[in-house]
Amino acid sequence: MNKKFYSILFSLFVFVLAILLYVTGRPADYAGFFEVKSGQSLGEISGNLASQKVLNNKYPFYLYVLVFGKANYLKTGEYSFSPKDDFIDVADKIIKGDTYKIKITFPEGFNLKETESRLGSSGLPLELGDFFAKDFKKDFSILENIPDSASLEGYLFPDTYFFAPNVKEKEIVEVFLQNFDKRFSKGLRDEVSKQDKEISDIVIMASLIEKEVKTEEDKKVVSGIFWKRIEIGQPLQSCATIAYILNVDKWIYSYDDTRIVSPYNTYLNRGLPAGPICNPGLESIQAALYPEESDYLYYLSTPEGRTIFSKTLAEHNMNKAKYLK
Repeated sequence: MNKKFYSILFSLFVFVLAILLYVTGRPADYAGFFEVKSGQSLGEISGNLASQKVLNNKYPFYLYVLVFGKANYLKTGEYSFSPKDDFIDVADKIIKGDTYKIKITFPEGFNLKETESRLGSSGLPLELGDFFAKDFKKDFSILENIPDSASLEGYLFPDTYFFAPNVKEKEIVEVFLQNFDKRFSKGLRDEVSKQDKEISDIVIMASLIEKEVKTEEDKKVVSGIFWKRIEIGQPLQSCATIAYILNVDKWIYSYDDTRIVSPYNTYLNRGLPAGPICNPGLESIQAALYPEESDYLYYLSTPEGRTIFSKTLAEHNMNKAKYLK
């Protein structure tokens, strides 16, 4: 037999093998999760894919990975597969380590309890109240100036995160803190030092601003008002701190509400409250660090969301009568 015959025979073999692989390696209409555990061999993974009905046959996956020399590149983790995933799709996901992740978005202004609730509703129950600054200080210098017993309120940076389903509780907190550490850049830290402040001061102020007003410009002006009040010894009188104490949002708080004894009550106490009241975003952090100077000393928010600024208490009272009927 000549070389041409062997070539035709080999081509026919490859063609038939390709057809067999395609037919036997088709998806098994499986939708769900599949776990690759540490130490599992290519044979074990292939067998499990078939026995768990991810694929109809283990051999197409096995041969595909073997022929392309990827047996040592299969990565552990939990994977999500759909009915359309054939053996090539399945192999490529496991080779790339494209594991299943839970996507969760935390908006600016979420407090500790709201963050905890969203984690829980996404399948990651976590008691954030069980974690304190002392647990993370050695790894995150951003926490060095807050008490060891302080919660992590203010430092769980609001963003969209992707967590593995089997992620450990402490790892979740570390991901938040790593993001905060990255976002609070060296430039911001240098500015904090230049102003002779502490990062904790900026985070507390940013948390108030985050809850008080919405636009970037209003945040800068309110920041200027708050820092000015601290300088002249006037209470901040932030309704957001009363909402934090009561855990209730009201349009207008009563006189009795503002008399509640608490280190967070900025009506009774001068200066910043004892700690942050929410997790502020970068815009509010920048506003806290770069306030806009103005002649204003008072402000209010209308039901429509506008911020009305006043220079004097008399003007402020007139605006209250006009806008808060």
